[in-house]
Amino acid sequence: MARNSIFLLATAAAACLAAGSADAATAKRSVFGQLPDGRSVGAVTLSNGRGVSATVLAYGATLQSVVMPDRNGKRADVALGYDNMADYLAQPQYFGMAVGRFANRLALGRFQLDGKTYQTPVNNGKNALHGGTTGFDKLLWDIVSVKEGPTASVTLKLVSPDGDQGYPGKMTVLATYSLDERNHLKIEYTATTDKATVVNITNHAYWNLSGEGSPGGAMGHLLTIPAQTYLPTDAGAIPTGEFRPVAGTVFDFRRARAVGDRVRDARDQQIVFGRGYDHNWVISREVIPGEQLMARVQDPASGRSFELWSNQPGVQFYSGNFLDGTSHGKSKRVYRMGDTIVLEPQIFPDAPNQKGFPNARLNPGETYRNVMTFRLSSGQPARKKK
Repeated sequence: MARNSIFLLATAAAACLAAGSADAATAKRSVFGQLPDGRSVGAVTLSNGRGVSATVLAYGATLQSVVMPDRNGKRADVALGYDNMADYLAQPQYFGMAVGRFANRLALGRFQLDGKTYQTPVNNGKNALHGGTTGFDKLLWDIVSVKEGPTASVTLKLVSPDGDQGYPGKMTVLATYSLDERNHLKIEYTATTDKATVVNITNHAYWNLSGEGSPGGAMGHLLTIPAQTYLPTDAGAIPTGEFRPVAGTVFDFRRARAVGDRVRDARDQQIVFGRGYDHNWVISREVIPGEQLMARVQDPASGRSFELWSNQPGVQFYSGNFLDGTSHGKSKRVYRMGDTIVLEPQIFPDAPNQKGFPNARLNPGETYRNVMTFRLSSGQPARKKK
């Protein structure tokens, strides 16, 4: 073969490799800050070739940032949170954090298992919320794996000892965050135990698709939740056990509707109880093997949107009702009521205490799994393949 031909083939091969590497998602490690005891808090930023990135902190297995372009290619961080550890410690607000052992609420902080009553810390009125006073969101996880390639990922590990926050069993938890070139941001939690226990882990990301510092807030976002029923609650946000039809109520999001349309409708007692939306929509009655559509969110102002898919039976929709202006976010703007929305795929609240709710029990030899995928879209035309 002629020398020039060999040179041209080598050049073409190098170009192909370069093109492939440009399309590969990357994972970059850094140090976000320190805890008061001196322990370092690591961070991993996942990025793809389409201008999307996600940063995950070891503290609380926290989704600290999600950056994505709008319809005009302008990038913005659409996840509320802080840019320093001091604020996460002082005003945590569950921003992007992994919450457990039992996400959402347990009535009076109690549950029974095999005839024995267990008491967990009460930290939300007379009830327990998101695992107690020192839940998974307030612990430093270990970063055990960081990968690059067509899908970039980071896996974190936490070992919760027997008796932690009153829960039985030594529980080993893995949290994997991944990002691919389709703009699919996936979060997967798995857990095993050495003793029968209960578990319900989810992510508490706060979203404003106009940008976390946008003054317009999130009440103009169009929301779709394909659920026929939701779970009404008492004044303490504990489900009553009723599966109430959404038809004809302010809870009907089967067709896209602006979040703020009826979020302050005091004619509905449930809205009064929650100071807005803070309820579980019933997508199915049990955990499923695959994933199903939980919600769709669209921001008309920026063109950004996402679909949320999960294997969980319910999705808790919270309209940021308790943000009171005491938190200053990454943009240094004060976060207030109406600035954000939260969508948390999970087992129903208070499930261990409610007949007819999905089973939250985890036995030795079994693996708990909650997988959620945010299918992000910028509203831009799809890239042409070269």
